[in-house]
Amino acid sequence: MSAALAPSPPATAEPHPHRWAAAVVMMIAALMDLMDVTIVNVAIPSIGHDLHASPSDLQWLVSAYLLGFAAALIVCGHLGDRFGRRALFLAGTAGFGLASLACGAAQSPGQLIAARAVQGVMAAVLVPQVIGSFRTLFQGKERGAAFGMYGAVAGFASAVGLLLGGLLTDADLFGWGWRSVFLVNVPVALATFAAGLLLVPATRERSAGRPDVLGSLVLAAGLVAIVLPLVQGRENGWPLWGWACLTAGTAAVAGLGVYEARRRRARTVPLLPARVFRLPAFSVGVLVQLLFSLGMQGFFLVFAIWLQGGEGYTPLQAGVVTVAFSVGSFLTAPAADVLAVKYGRSVLGAGALLMAGGFGWVWAAVDRAAAVHTGAWPLAPGLVVAGAGLGFLVVPLVNVVLSAVPGELAGGASGIFSTAQQFGGALGAAVVGTVFFDHADHGLTDALETAMPWVTGGFLVCAALCAALPRRAVTDHEG
Repeated sequence: MSAALAPSPPATAEPHPHRWAAAVVMMIAALMDLMDVTIVNVAIPSIGHDLHASPSDLQWLVSAYLLGFAAALIVCGHLGDRFGRRALFLAGTAGFGLASLACGAAQSPGQLIAARAVQGVMAAVLVPQVIGSFRTLFQGKERGAAFGMYGAVAGFASAVGLLLGGLLTDADLFGWGWRSVFLVNVPVALATFAAGLLLVPATRERSAGRPDVLGSLVLAAGLVAIVLPLVQGRENGWPLWGWACLTAGTAAVAGLGVYEARRRRARTVPLLPARVFRLPAFSVGVLVQLLFSLGMQGFFLVFAIWLQGGEGYTPLQAGVVTVAFSVGSFLTAPAADVLAVKYGRSVLGAGALLMAGGFGWVWAAVDRAAAVHTGAWPLAPGLVVAGAGLGFLVVPLVNVVLSAVPGELAGGASGIFSTAQQFGGALGAAVVGTVFFDHADHGLTDALETAMPWVTGGFLVCAALCAALPRRAVTDHEG
């Protein structure tokens, strides 16, 4: 989705002869990341039981991956542009496979969380190279087809991840249980690494500036400092150090932005370009992206735990129930961009309201299901409605915001948008997860009912913020 914001390279005289084969290889590698969060969500209750993980450990299983991704994403995109995308693609693919192996071999929650963080960093090394390579290898209609393939794969990846995660955990292949959801990445990484050596061409941007590695370390430290006390605070009684850490993290991220805005001569590519944040529509769009991801990741973390721990569903059954959400998104995603070009921000606002309404249905149905013991299936209509809202909100979001972003700032805006998505997910696991586990002693159904206002409220705020976005989206032929 964020690929739409990347600046287009000049047309090349002769397209690469193996560009489509290379695209397939890179898409298979990217699929590991696209499936990773959902495939793990379904297995989280089994992981917690087997490793005797605490509630905060379970939150970190999601947040560590997303934080690693968010912290490294922008600088890794710049590194690929400047030094070559092929090398970073291969390094990210190999690293993701090794980190997945470490996840599958973990013997304690701490080992698994550390390996998950490395997985996230390796995904940040890998994914920007796929998007950047597509922009370079393809022109005109072929580029649209390539990104259409990427969007289609991204669309069904979450549903496949839910089903595959449940199937692998239930199947208990070789006695591996939940470990299979990580180990399945290892042969995929090996195969795509070998194919990448043969088929993926070297590409780079000749005009790319020097990446700001020091700034990326400050950004990473700031993001971790924000999430850390939100996850650990509940178990430690919300100590003073947590509030100090949260304040310091916020100040670090804000300070980095202020420093970059005041630099007169920038020797490196800014991570948080001030010019783009001065555009109200872009700032609002980033906030919408962050709140959307917060609600999504927070909901599916606690929903998976409630289905299996509270309703007694197996991992596979939980995955099948949750696929109802993906069905809704499949229904609306194909028409979302076309409608957004015609009706603009109203489509996004309607999508956010549908998500709030759908999750509101789930909230109400949870209480009814608990009272009459009908199981989780009465929740399916709400999940379908919420998924339909996702298609209207997220698919056209980047293009709507693009109408306010000058072309020379498009690349930086793309990285910030993707970082907001990952960081919002980490915040969601921290905030919604903390509310849920804080009430788990009263029963998982009560805990889920207490967490749901945070989810639905977040999407209602998204709907209100959509009124400040540009009135209409741009098309592929508009600047």
